[in-house]
Amino acid sequence: MQHSRRKSRELALQTLYACEVGDTADCRKVLTGIMEEQGGDEGAGHYAFALVEKTLAARKEIDELLSTHAANWDLKRMTAIDRNILRMAVTELRSDADVPYRVVIDEAVELAKLYGTDDSGKFVNGVIDSIHKALLLKNTSGRE
Repeated sequence: MQHSRRKSRELALQTLYACEVGDTADCRKVLTGIMEEQGGDEGAGHYAFALVEKTLAARKEIDELLSTHAANWDLKRMTAIDRNILRMAVTELRSDADVPYRVVIDEAVELAKLYGTDDSGKFVNGVIDSIHKALLLKNTSGRE
């Protein structure tokens, strides 16, 4: 399951990035194309698609959270990779109660190290940790 989730997150990141940079609204088609190209398994595809859909559906709210918690960073100044990793992580923090927040943060940091810049891992870690703490304050039933 964990391996499948990691692959799902990679597929979702690639899809969100391609949709943003390519300025396309048909992310299902983009994800399908990426999966065909990589020979991805269907289980990974299902979670990836759900993650993409949830992220896009709440993008405005998520971007507001990111703007608040990414100290001195305008969303437009962030790399598209970092921005989309952060969006996905916030989506998981907010909507996927079966994934512990530490896993969400660790996975986001790993993706940032793999696909981002040298500083992406630290940046993503700091922003997601700040958002997690704010969500805990807002919702006292936080996850451990």
